[in-house]
Parts: sequence; C-alpha cells; structure tokens
Amino acid sequence: MIYAILAVVLIIVMWIISTYNFFVSTKTRIGASIQEIGNQLKRQSELIPNLISSAKGYLAHEKGIFDELSNARRAISKAVESGNVGKMADAGKMLSDVLPKIQVVVESNPEIKGSEVVKSLMDDLRDTSDKVMYARRLLIDLTADYNVKRVTVPSSIVAGMFHFEAMKGLQTPNSENSLNVSEDEMKTPKVDL
Repeated sequence: MIYAILAVVLIIVMWIISTYNFFVSTKTRIGASIQEIGNQLKRQSELIPNLISSAKGYLAHEKGIFDELSNARRAISKAVESGNVGKMADAGKMLSDVLPKIQVVVESNPEIKGSEVVKSLMDDLRDTSDKVMYARRLLIDLTADYNVKRVTVPSSIVAGMFHFEAMKGLQTPNSENSLNVSEDEMKTPKVDL
C-alpha cells in the first residue's frame, strides 16, 4: 500500500517537473525566436548597402527606391538594437514594401537583370525574407502552444503555482494583448506595372 502511494506521489512530482520544464523551455524558445527575427532583419539590412552599390550605376533614375531602402535599413538597425519585436515587425514591413519595387526595376532593366551580383543579392534578400517569415511563424506557434498549455487543465495548475504569465505573440488587427501587425500587413501585396 505504501509503495502504491509513493508511486502516485512520484508520478505527480515527475509530471509537475515535466510541465514546469515545458513552460521554462518554451519561454526560452520564444525569446530565441524573437532574437532570430532580429538577426534575420539585421542580415537583410546589411545586404542592402551591397545591393545599392551594385545597382546604383544602372539605376541613377531610380534614386527614390534607394532612399526608401536606406530608410528601411536604418529602421531595422534601430529596431534590432531596441529588441522590440513590434518595432522589428514595422521595420521589416518597410523593407518588404520596397523589395517588390526593386524586383520590378531589376526585371525591367536588362543590364541589371543580367548582373550576377544583383541577382545574387536579390536571391539573398528573398531568402532572408523567407527566414524572417519562418521565425515569425515559429514565434506564433510557440506562443500559442505555451498559452494553450498555460490555461488548460491540469497544466494550468503548474502554471498558477509558478506564476507563469501569458506570452505575447504577433497581433493581427482583430486580436488583443499582443504585438501589433497592421491591417496593411494583412493585405495581399499588389504590384502595378
């Protein structure tokens, strides 16, 4: 009888430890995904000067795009330094808004389109944008898993015992208590040629 009681107590203690470890490790992974968003945005902003210098000679008449790229790069640098995911998302959006314009200019200029340097940089920018999107998706998934486990029984008992608070995720215009994604970011981008 005593062995049965000890076995039940041991199972409960192991479950509490396992659930606690889930919350702690998921919070750490959420922090890492936020850092990865910043890391990829920083990488993207560092590629921009190379793209600008590679294409500038070809595109003297497209100065406005280079100004937009420079502004987006500065915004990304400031956002990454602040560590604020909302600011990172805003800066990433600035850059995402400029990339289709660059693509149109590159595709419409045979000299640039044929330039391997520009093509390689555009591929790197696209790759980095995909990685930012993946990091955002990971942040959303981790936050959802964490918050669901935090409010469902029986893991909510452990969350309450150790005061695990809800984690913020990326916010859509219809959600509350999260980081912001604007209504414009929710729209499908349109390229008008």
